[in-house]
Amino acid sequence: MNWEWAGAIASILLGAAALLRSRGTGGFYETEVYGMTASTHRRYAIAAAAFALAFFAMAIWWPSSAATIWLFAAFVLVAVFYITSYLRGASDDDE
Repeated sequence: MNWEWAGAIASILLGAAALLRSRGTGGFYETEVYGMTASTHRRYAIAAAAFALAFFAMAIWWPSSAATIWLFAAFVLVAVFYITSYLRGASDDDE
């Protein structure tokens, strides 16, 4: 599998997870400590969609290995920021 396709699939999965998470109420850490509201989750979903549709689609049609590596690194940085923002609060939705 090419890096372009792997990045596109990963960004689609991140966007879907962010949209699903925006519909939930969230836990204590997620909402109170980290400030992750529904609109914040939607912004990450929009960013993931931008990576999937605009950047990775362009990388698939116009392949350039150096540009793809930097693009994938930028996506991984956004994904790590998002996942670590609510990961601690994902386990305690009852508070």
